[in-house]
Amino acid sequence: MKTQILTAATALALSAGMAMAASHSMTVRMGTEGAYPPYNFINDAGEVDGFERELGDELCARAELTCEWVTNDWDSIIPNLVSGNYDTIIAGMSITDERDEVIDFTQAYIPPDPSLYVALSEDADLTGGVIAAQAGTIQASHVAESGATLVEFATPEETIAAVKNGEADAVLADGAYLEPIAAQDPALVIAGDPVMLGGGIGMGLRESDDDLQAKFDAAISAMKEDGTLNAMIRKWFGDDANTFDM
Repeated sequence: MKTQILTAATALALSAGMAMAASHSMTVRMGTEGAYPPYNFINDAGEVDGFERELGDELCARAELTCEWVTNDWDSIIPNLVSGNYDTIIAGMSITDERDEVIDFTQAYIPPDPSLYVALSEDADLTGGVIAAQAGTIQASHVAESGATLVEFATPEETIAAVKNGEADAVLADGAYLEPIAAQDPALVIAGDPVMLGGGIGMGLRESDDDLQAKFDAAISAMKEDGTLNAMIRKWFGDDANTFDM
């Protein structure tokens, strides 16, 4: 009888150990767009790069997770998370109540940052004209509610092209994305006033992944507390970027 009990206990311990090992070695697939610099982009080597690649790798290291990177078009990035094609969204996604009804978010890893209009002229009609925005973004929602005519595009590059070829009077997007483009293209200018939207940018996760969310939240908190997150934000977005008060 004792032998049977010991055998059963040994088997249970081995099973638990194997389960723990499997959990520890689980690969977390980090979903991103790869088309929104400096947040995320594909470099010359064909690899995901940018602020969120560096941040994601650091968060995975701190959380002791094995992570791999997956790219996905923006317009289906939430449905493909929910359906299990990857385990997180780390793609410059603003935390909003609407999105939070479908997925969960970590705490913000970038504080709320202004969106900007870019146009061919500083006096572009931003309230009654045609404004381009990437589909499914908080900027698109804002334009739709502003009284201007919204024209949506699948990629951020297409929104810029729409302004340059006359399809739109201006584009509204994150300032961190638009400012470098306007600075490098003499045909483009920043128009109007900055617009504050969203509750900062966080990682999106399935509502059932509470443990994974807790691990990333703890890692983000640690980076905030030791100053490495603010340093990383300044590295990628400049010394004037909004950072966290700690």
